[in-house]
Amino acid sequence: MTTETPAQSKSWLREHSELGICALLVVLGVLVLTDALRIPTDFAQRGPVGPKAVPILVGSLLLVVAVLLARDVLRGGRGEAEAGEDVDLNAPADWRTVLLLCGAFLANAALIGVVGFPISGAILFWGAAYALGSRAYVRDPLLAAGLSILTFVIFNNLLGVPLPGGPLMEVF
Repeated sequence: MTTETPAQSKSWLREHSELGICALLVVLGVLVLTDALRIPTDFAQRGPVGPKAVPILVGSLLLVVAVLLARDVLRGGRGEAEAGEDVDLNAPADWRTVLLLCGAFLANAALIGVVGFPISGAILFWGAAYALGSRAYVRDPLLAAGLSILTFVIFNNLLGVPLPGGPLMEVF
């Protein structure tokens, strides 16, 4: 019987945090395999491979990678820290930025059907720039509008992916 203190238990979990990724990979692998095995093949079978082959391969490889990563972590393997990052891992999260980004995304999701992608996309792009610290109050909205219109034209007109145009639909 071991007598680990809560501090030691937290330390072990912190040292083996990569096991969380292993658990995520196992869940994804099982989900992909479950869905792959439910694919009906009678209507889509065209040759020896069929529609189940790639999802089964991907799900199986996810499980293999999860097992190999877990084995490596439990044997003491550690991911190498990125040398190029200048991030203080002990600093608290910047929740203001996260909440502003979430607000810009939710505003885009709520407005896209009402005002169309060009306007809601401009709000999203401007909101993201503001949340990340840009304070160019004239330049940012203009760049956001231009980027949103360019994205709309590329997806809607060139790629054939219909995006809601809203009141600007007749313009483009």
